[in-house]
Amino acid sequence: MLKHIIFLSTLLIAYLPLFAKSNDPLPRIGIAGIGIESSTFSPALSTEAAFTIKRGEQIYTSYPGFMQTGSNVRSRAVWLPAVTARSLPGGAVTREAYETMLGYMLDSLKKNLPYDGLFFDIHGAMSVVGLDDPEGDMITRIRKITGPKTIISTSMDLHGNVSMRLAQQSDLITCYRMAPHEDAQETKQRSVEQLLQRLESGSGKPKYKAWIPVPILLPGEQTSTRIEPAKSLYENVRTAAVKDGVIEAAVWMGYPWADEPRNHGVIMVTGDDKEAVTNAAEELANHFWRVRNEFHFVAPTGNLKECLDKAVSSEKHPFFISDSGDNPTAGGAGDVTWSLQQILARKEFKKPNGPVLMYASIPGPDMIKKALAAGVGGKVKGLVGAEVDSRYAPPLLIEGTVYAIREGDANAGVEAVIQTGSVFVIVTQKRKPYHKEADFTNLKLEPRKAAIVVVKIGYLEPELYNMRADWLLALTPGGVDQDLARLPYKSIQRPMFPVDKNIPEPDLKVRWVKSSDEVAVN
Repeated sequence: MLKHIIFLSTLLIAYLPLFAKSNDPLPRIGIAGIGIESSTFSPALSTEAAFTIKRGEQIYTSYPGFMQTGSNVRSRAVWLPAVTARSLPGGAVTREAYETMLGYMLDSLKKNLPYDGLFFDIHGAMSVVGLDDPEGDMITRIRKITGPKTIISTSMDLHGNVSMRLAQQSDLITCYRMAPHEDAQETKQRSVEQLLQRLESGSGKPKYKAWIPVPILLPGEQTSTRIEPAKSLYENVRTAAVKDGVIEAAVWMGYPWADEPRNHGVIMVTGDDKEAVTNAAEELANHFWRVRNEFHFVAPTGNLKECLDKAVSSEKHPFFISDSGDNPTAGGAGDVTWSLQQILARKEFKKPNGPVLMYASIPGPDMIKKALAAGVGGKVKGLVGAEVDSRYAPPLLIEGTVYAIREGDANAGVEAVIQTGSVFVIVTQKRKPYHKEADFTNLKLEPRKAAIVVVKIGYLEPELYNMRADWLLALTPGGVDQDLARLPYKSIQRPMFPVDKNIPEPDLKVRWVKSSDEVAVN
């Protein structure tokens, strides 16, 4: 009998840790973040109405790949989604809108305390009137709610900005590795997976966080990972991130169309091995600096006249032209009429039998009203554009025939195609980016059969890129002017490449970031 008791006791002792582990509560993880890319060089302002705000379980719809019921990730934690807000890129966010949305988030976070972890999902290039570092302010105020022990995993766009304050309050941090951002969901999943691993293993916060500022500020159209040197740079990011002793490595290009001290390139590497983290961070920083003169536009460029001349004479169709200076997906107002004015003034497009040119797009709520009243096939005449940004051209008078109308678009509200001569102008109730073939075919337009397609965009998004027969990037005026030398910077740190010439060799040694446990939350 005694032997049986001893045997059972031995088994109990041996398996007790397993029972204890299986009965441990799952980690409690919140989800929160506000994301927008906003230009301080645009006169536009972004209000709360520009944002799609999600609360509670509605937030799961933003992460279809890994937050679905029954997914491995979903079952590994008690998820406590608070508030997220996302907007198309635009002008600086009003202080009132920022404080209101942040208030929603903080109030929601307070209701579900405590948190073992927080998935902080942001863009990183939000500008707020009166704030130099909105994301740093946001995460600091979140820390006041969650306390210093919560592990915060921050996921960002590679065109975001990482201030020292954001680096300190983030325990884990990463960003996209592709531009265009085809890996957006993959990056968010990586951010969540790293958070879960640190919580499940009991490893906690990384022992080391390396931060290296790099005095480079380039537009995304020069840093596409489709081409060199960004392609190899980000391949090396992937290599660095899987080294022993490293948790994650990331390179931020920064956002060039906001005038703030934090806007510049940044390397961050986190991990538990100091030497491995140091080597990975400094190798990436030196790589970035070494290839700075090799960054070029992702497509041949020219002024608008040069681009149109080549497109008209080309036999390659469709010939795409990026109207880049007012790109709404980079922060432009989206309603600059300058380029459309130049197009409609050209004789090639005056008659209906001229080369077919599709223009996407220009906001014109009054024209939309007239199109709805006239109906498809009706004649209309009215003003479009320049309600927000009239610095380069005034509202444009268009006269033509209503070719198509579509109501209920999530971004545009109502869209109408107005044919004037051989130009098909997409007019919208509210601004909208045109990135997919369906954006055109839903309006009964066939972009593959057009001679020329002009889109307010920078680098072409994947569907348009794959559709093009040829392509030029037009250096046009607007709030996200690709010629950075024309922008009136006053607050970025100087010297800055390529805005300044003859920059001395920067100090690319690691700056060690304090753990969030050690940083006072003021």
